[in-house]
Amino acid sequence: MIRVRIPATTANLGPGFDCMGLALDLWNTFELHLKDGADRFLVHSDGEGIGQLPPDERNLVVQVMQEELAHLGEEPLRGARIVAHNEVPAISGLGSSSTATLAGVLFAHAIAKHRHHHDPTDLDLHFVLDRAVAIEGHGDNVAPALLGGFVVVMPDESGVLTQRVPHVPIKTVVCVPDFHFPTHAARAALPELYKKSDAIYNIGRAMLVAEALRSGDDVMLQRAMNDRIHEPYRLPLIPGGKEAKAAALEAGALAVALSGAGPGIIAFARSGYDRIGRAMKNAFTAAELESRYWVLDVSPSGTHIGRLPV
Repeated sequence: MIRVRIPATTANLGPGFDCMGLALDLWNTFELHLKDGADRFLVHSDGEGIGQLPPDERNLVVQVMQEELAHLGEEPLRGARIVAHNEVPAISGLGSSSTATLAGVLFAHAIAKHRHHHDPTDLDLHFVLDRAVAIEGHGDNVAPALLGGFVVVMPDESGVLTQRVPHVPIKTVVCVPDFHFPTHAARAALPELYKKSDAIYNIGRAMLVAEALRSGDDVMLQRAMNDRIHEPYRLPLIPGGKEAKAAALEAGALAVALSGAGPGIIAFARSGYDRIGRAMKNAFTAAELESRYWVLDVSPSGTHIGRLPV
């Protein structure tokens, strides 16, 4: 019926906690195949997470799709086949679960369109984004995944405020250690209250990071991409995390931050990408963790939606 291709994302970008994200050129693809009379869900996954992701109705894509159908006032599906090709590593800080959430929302809206004899690929992306942000609780992954590029996003009482900000192209190096650090654990590490000075520190630097990416001001990016809201509480929980961040800077990175909630570390650079990646990898090795790194462009395009061949 429908295929969606959704990019990885990196969220927060240092000080922009829960409100800034970038789409990256690494993709998960999901296909929804409907068949009359299907009475169970079969989810076939290959690539990243193979053998680990639920192959049935427990899969996050199916759960979100069924819940969203109910939200739309539609009858749930009794069964379907979903095929997922995953390039985005799971529990990495690169928005893998957000691609699944977004796929589930998109599939539900496509099914509703199909049932009412409309083009299932002609979707209201503003409505889709509102719903995906409501499900995730924050939009710093799903917004750039849907829209592409650099996005500032904030939910409010009337929906979602979002702005796609033009930016000068820049490459990133993302190093992901083999360390189980799920988002709920990363959020549990954060305090309930912050000092006013820390809030001011982050607000100002988030604005400067946005301007640095927009204008290509590398000096500003170097000085601004620091955080007092989440990284001081999360980095110490990731073996080798602090050392990997320092190693990337020493190897020539312009700026370095946790990718999302971690455990991945993202470095922004103009050259020496493999040197930076190896430096982070060596830091994790010294902490007795295996790791991998990717050299990734920022993706100017977000989710691709298309029909499957009949």
